[in-house]
Amino acid sequence: MSRYPAPQQLTEEILELAAHHDFDLAAVAPVEQLPAALRLEEWLSRGMHGTMGWMAHNVERRADPSRLLPGARSVLIVAMSYWTGDEAAHDGDRGCISRYAWGDEYHRILGERLESLWAAIGELLPGVQGRWYVDTGPVLEKAWAERAGAGWIGKHTNLISQELGSWIFLGAIVLDAELEPGEPHPDRCGTCRACIDVCPTDAIVAPFVLDARRCISYLTIENRGPIPVEYRRDIGNRIFGCDDCQDVCPWNRFAKASARAADFAPRSENRAPELVELLGLDEPAFRKRFAGSPVLRAKRRGFVRNVAVALGNSGDRAAVQPLTAALDDGDALVRGHAAWALGELGGAAATAALRERHGHETDVWVRAEIDAALAAL
Repeated sequence: MSRYPAPQQLTEEILELAAHHDFDLAAVAPVEQLPAALRLEEWLSRGMHGTMGWMAHNVERRADPSRLLPGARSVLIVAMSYWTGDEAAHDGDRGCISRYAWGDEYHRILGERLESLWAAIGELLPGVQGRWYVDTGPVLEKAWAERAGAGWIGKHTNLISQELGSWIFLGAIVLDAELEPGEPHPDRCGTCRACIDVCPTDAIVAPFVLDARRCISYLTIENRGPIPVEYRRDIGNRIFGCDDCQDVCPWNRFAKASARAADFAPRSENRAPELVELLGLDEPAFRKRFAGSPVLRAKRRGFVRNVAVALGNSGDRAAVQPLTAALDDGDALVRGHAAWALGELGGAAATAALRERHGHETDVWVRAEIDAALAAL
């Protein structure tokens, strides 16, 4: 006999607690085998995770929460909308940062609420065992959310809520208490392929299959090395992530601001930052500018690399001078992408800068980038 109240009564009380803690959505999934676990294994076997080696670790634990918490019976999924109604930057001389990174670090915002919710559940159920996660542990949050009926996974592989759209953050609490599970949604994408068709790099290689190695979010955030040449022009002015597949999703017409919208309010300097200003950030300035922001994940070298590519795509010859200065950057990753950008912008000043740098550049890869830029000119 269970030491906890009847599942239906208990579930109602826990969902009320989630609403009281300002989560926009909450749902419950039973701990059971998920088809998503098999899809994950196949995806990993095809190498579509790129250099994100951590995704290949603990696959068994991702598929089975009882390996995280012995006796796990239920997964409570909570969601918060980060939609604010603000528009992204489209000017070529300004950078475009993914909406989720406009404001403060979401791990902290959701984590504080999840920790508080978990404490409240502990008061409701003395002795209950559980663990909470905000995209920080081996938990398939989107798959459990789909099983719980919080939404369905769209062709772009993001979770879509019928009430909130896809601009949502997810959190999870694994519990050893049996709760009343929700009913899964049917797939409501139908024949729509807007997200597939809009992807600049054709990263959605089939419905519900994303090749991260081609995705601009991966290329500008998770990728720590050079951005492959074949994708640099497609990146446009995106300097941290990409929202194109969500921007065109018809279900996002129903997006709603969170009950805690103020927590996700955009920092004015993050919505449409000037690219030239960002190119000149050194390590201390980068950390100060983006303190408490998800942008720190890209690290200074990766972020300024992205900015150099965006300036190369801007068509603005005024960027030649700051890109020339970036040829002397202390990081080879930045120097190489600055060289590519100068090759894209062209002109006598760019050519002279590349030739001058070539004479004393010691990094083999950077020299190759300079050679390619000069050949393009």
